[in-house]
Amino acid sequence: MNTQSSLPISFEFFPAKTEAGAEKLLNTAKKLAASNPEFFSVTYGAAGSTRDRTAGTVFDIKSLTNISTAPHLSCIGANKSEIAELLALYQKHDIKRIVTLRGDLPSGMGLASGELRYANELVEFIREQSGDQFYLEVAAYPEIHPQAPNAEKDLENFKRKVDAGANSAITQYFFNADSYFYFIERCQKLNIEIPIIPGIMPITNYTKLARFSDACGAEIPRWIRKQLEAYGDDATSIKQFGEHVITQLCEKLISQGVPGIHFYTLNQAEPSLAIVDNLGLGK
Repeated sequence: MNTQSSLPISFEFFPAKTEAGAEKLLNTAKKLAASNPEFFSVTYGAAGSTRDRTAGTVFDIKSLTNISTAPHLSCIGANKSEIAELLALYQKHDIKRIVTLRGDLPSGMGLASGELRYANELVEFIREQSGDQFYLEVAAYPEIHPQAPNAEKDLENFKRKVDAGANSAITQYFFNADSYFYFIERCQKLNIEIPIIPGIMPITNYTKLARFSDACGAEIPRWIRKQLEAYGDDATSIKQFGEHVITQLCEKLISQGVPGIHFYTLNQAEPSLAIVDNLGLGK
């Protein structure tokens, strides 16, 4: 089991839409770099809608912080030549890690759009094109992907990504540690041995959290939801409660020997840093 101080941590960002937002994001990355993360990651919009901004953000963050920075890469809406072009660009810029995803479907787009339909096909294609030059992360869903027909099919889909050549996985965020532990147990029964890193979402705004969670299938336990509702517009109380809840969640995960912690920062440094400091990580 890792000691807390040596447990790998990582942070996720999304590309900014404005110059001011980009400057703020670089400042956020600089603050988080002080906690010595294993890597940063940068998301990729639906059907590659932020493709150029994702790549530019990755290069800027890596250059500023000297921290390994991983672009997200999704296959929905893309053809193989476009993906091969991106892989070549990332190799040129010495990018070592990629987060490989199916990607979100834009409104009105059918699943058949693009030459690669699923994340396992993307992983296979990257391995065919680039061998082992990239460390490939995939997504995992302890509470089941919202579009999966059932839990067993979802686990089968996850195993396909692992068998295709994924090195490790990052989970969708969750607030119930037992859902993660049960998922790991089921993976072990299928001889899935790659590291599965829990994704953690700091709680800072109840309205946004509820909207995100409803969309991605992450359950907010009733007691957390009711407490956040009770605070109303009291941002200070929401922040303090959220920090306490997420710190306790991470402590429970760490006590069971998780391989790392991945924070969904929403481009904010302080909420994640407060939890990292509470846990004695990144030192």
